[in-house]
Amino acid sequence: MTDGTGATPWLVALDVDGTVMHEDESIDAAVVDAVASAVDRGHLVTLATGRSWATTAPVLERLDIRPEFVVCANGAITMGRDDREPGGYARVHVETFDPTDVLQRIRGFLPAGRFLVELPDGFRLYTEGMSDWNLDNAREVTFDELLDQRATRVVVTSVDHDLDEFFAIVDRMGLHHVSYAIGWTAWLDIAPDGVNKATALERVRGWLDVPLDRVFVAGDGRNDIEMFTWARAAGRAVAMGQAPDEVRRAAGESTGSIAEAGLAAILETLP
Repeated sequence: MTDGTGATPWLVALDVDGTVMHEDESIDAAVVDAVASAVDRGHLVTLATGRSWATTAPVLERLDIRPEFVVCANGAITMGRDDREPGGYARVHVETFDPTDVLQRIRGFLPAGRFLVELPDGFRLYTEGMSDWNLDNAREVTFDELLDQRATRVVVTSVDHDLDEFFAIVDRMGLHHVSYAIGWTAWLDIAPDGVNKATALERVRGWLDVPLDRVFVAGDGRNDIEMFTWARAAGRAVAMGQAPDEVRRAAGESTGSIAEAGLAAILETLP
């Protein structure tokens, strides 16, 4: 595919939290302008995030973009533009799993953990204590009510452990048959086995017929590592300046931190 000038546009996939958006959910004007400029130059700018669709859609509005496809729930949900649907998007690919075994295993190691399960329609079930998360379109339940569901995503948090302790506990869990990433603090993000941002973006790349050497991704978290590995095989992967060392190593390129609006500067390096 080419843009109006005959050049091949880049598929630009951006993480949200810590990349596009600050912790207080503000977005720098420089980032909004850089995204608009990239779109004006013909590039296909989208989001690839761990967020649910309900919390991703407002970010698209604030950036004033309407991409053909949007990756949510760390790759478990891909939304496609559909003007017949309320909000203009419909679920075009959904990956689910039964979280029962992994929830029970984790609870054995973290009996005081807090749990959230996201269902295929975006509704979420959570246990007492998940107060730091956006709980719109959600309902508090007992732990047992989380079991025997079809889930797209599971989140586990622990207020009793610092990050190093949490790493050690997760390592002892021996989690199998799921994909997972550890967040900035003591929280664990779990997706169906073999599903991540990279698997979803590769599907989107194929649908859009974009060459692999024309993919550009940016992020800051451990859940971006697979996406970075996928993109840098032929394209570009950029880590935000505040990203952990292992994340920056996976990317190969770095830019300024979110506090410096680093995304804006790196987007301007696209043709």
